[in-house]
Amino acid sequence: MTAREPRQSWRRPNAMAALVAELLFDLVRTLVGSWLRQAAVAICAWLDTKIHGRAARFVVGGLLGIAAFFLIPVIAGLLGL
Repeated sequence: MTAREPRQSWRRPNAMAALVAELLFDLVRTLVGSWLRQAAVAICAWLDTKIHGRAARFVVGGLLGIAAFFLIPVIAGLLGL
């Protein structure tokens, strides 16, 4: 027969661990949100140099707006904003 270890009860994390976890989560959320905003500005600046006609800018802007309408709530939900 093999020896069994006694069952360990589930332990609740203490208040300090919860506070540190919340602070780390806020820090990561802020950094990721800032990074996404910088990436969006860089992509839009690059795209602005590639599109020359007014109608083409209108169409591309509309498509980007529709994409943002659906993607921003998804990203905000994932980040907990």
